Amino acid sequence: MLTMEEAMKQSTMRFAAGEIVKGTVIEVRPKEVMVDIGYKSEGVITANEFDDIKTVKIGDEIDVLIEKLEDKDGMVVLSKEKAEFKQNWDKILTICNEGGTITGKVKAVVKGGLLVNIGVEAFLPASQIDITTTKNLASYVGNSYEFKVVKINQERQNIVLSRRELIEQERNDRRSKLLSEMTPGDIRKGTVKNITDFGAFIDLNGIDGLLHITDMSWGRIAHPSDILKVGQDIDVVVLDINKEKERVSLGLKQKLANPWDNIEAKYPIGAKVKGKVVNLVPYGAFVELEPGVEGLVHVTELSWTKRIAKPADVLKADQEIEAVVLGINREEQKISLGVRQLETNPWDKAMDKYPPGTRVKGKIRNLTSYGAFIELEEGLDGMIHVSDISWTRKINHPSEVLKKGDEVEAVVLEIDKANQRIAVGVKQLAVDPWSNIDQFYKVGDLVTGQVTKLASFGAFVGLQHEIDGLVHISQVSEERVDKIKNVLKVGQEVTARVIKIDKSDRRIGLSIKAASYSPEQLKAEQAMLDSLKPGEDLVALQHAFDAADEAKD
Repeated sequence: MLTMEEAMKQSTMRFAAGEIVKGTVIEVRPKEVMVDIGYKSEGVITANEFDDIKTVKIGDEIDVLIEKLEDKDGMVVLSKEKAEFKQNWDKILTICNEGGTITGKVKAVVKGGLLVNIGVEAFLPASQIDITTTKNLASYVGNSYEFKVVKINQERQNIVLSRRELIEQERNDRRSKLLSEMTPGDIRKGTVKNITDFGAFIDLNGIDGLLHITDMSWGRIAHPSDILKVGQDIDVVVLDINKEKERVSLGLKQKLANPWDNIEAKYPIGAKVKGKVVNLVPYGAFVELEPGVEGLVHVTELSWTKRIAKPADVLKADQEIEAVVLGINREEQKISLGVRQLETNPWDKAMDKYPPGTRVKGKIRNLTSYGAFIELEEGLDGMIHVSDISWTRKINHPSEVLKKGDEVEAVVLEIDKANQRIAVGVKQLAVDPWSNIDQFYKVGDLVTGQVTKLASFGAFVGLQHEIDGLVHISQVSEERVDKIKNVLKVGQEVTARVIKIDKSDRRIGLSIKAASYSPEQLKAEQAMLDSLKPGEDLVALQHAFDAADEAKD
């Protein structure tokens, strides 16, 4: 049988500082809790060691660690937190060694991360909170999560946790499961994670898939942000899966029927359609007929008659227009449209309205180096070639006799419907004087006219019937003439004699010095001219004409 002294010794050994014993709550105070541990005096625990002092009730049994058997007031000093810490330490070491997980509650924000209660205080670095960067650390305080113990220092009693590793592992598991289960054609729910110029990345709750901009809509999209926002929940279609590279291609427009499947029935050739101009390019305008269906109006299909340099000259972006379907290529998803087909082609009636020989009037609209354009009606021009202005004069540029805005009369010569050209002439209004030249001029006739042009080889003299004659420098005077400008001036009236008429080349040769010749002298001069061969003598009239042509050209 134990003596009283032995019993007291055993009791003292059992209730030693650092021991964990069970206690019963006997009183709850605002700042402390009184606990009976079966010792000679009661123990006290500060209230801040409890998560919520209001939940502590008299009679509750708790494990406590004896910090001091007796304080200045004779009370036993106890700690609930230190008891939990000591009890959990071995458990935490085992978890750490086995790579296990533990549940904890975030207590506070500290420098570099969070303080977590897992039975003991542990540190959660900010980089290990989540797989994405966390900006508002305070939002985690008070919440409980699963953590992985990644580092433990027994001497310092430091523990480092990671929540990110668990999330990544969970995502990897989900990714593997999704890749094994997913098949093309599946419709999956996802969240827009990121938006780029070429598409959007969709979080499928385990793996990210790429939704390319071309697979977002059958219609035209300028940028993915036009229809999607980060954080938006959407249903997408799985288009392709690469399990080796863990890549998934997604589609949004594939949930709807392809508008090109029945395109011929919706837009038969020849049908009138309405649409909106969505893009203007140098060669035409793209018109949206419905989302996903666009037609091209080529620049040549904008007008029957006007030469339009670029579509932007007559159309604007977002403009609503009408057009006619000209052709469809479903395989290449192309529709050809025309705007001019909405009106009657004026060239269809041009042949009936302006048959060759018809006299027409109009204003000179434009001048070019080769002719002048005369407006016959709105959209229809006739072209007067420089060679059809005069029967007799060699005109180098139409501006010599015509100017823009002049109203002139002409004759229709030819209509080329295929190339949309109408040839008209001014000289055809009168009879060609060279067809009756013998009635106007004969060799030996004396004529009077004004000098119209000077050249190094002679002078041109304007005669009646708009015919020019050429006075070679050798035919000006009996005396030698070095420079024609020394003896003749433009506008000067001269009298000359016709010494040569060449019908085939439409040329008349004149001689001022022969104006006073007798018939015998004239005959001798004519014989001399006729005897010369081309190139034999520069005095020959043939040379003069050739030189005149070269100078004009």
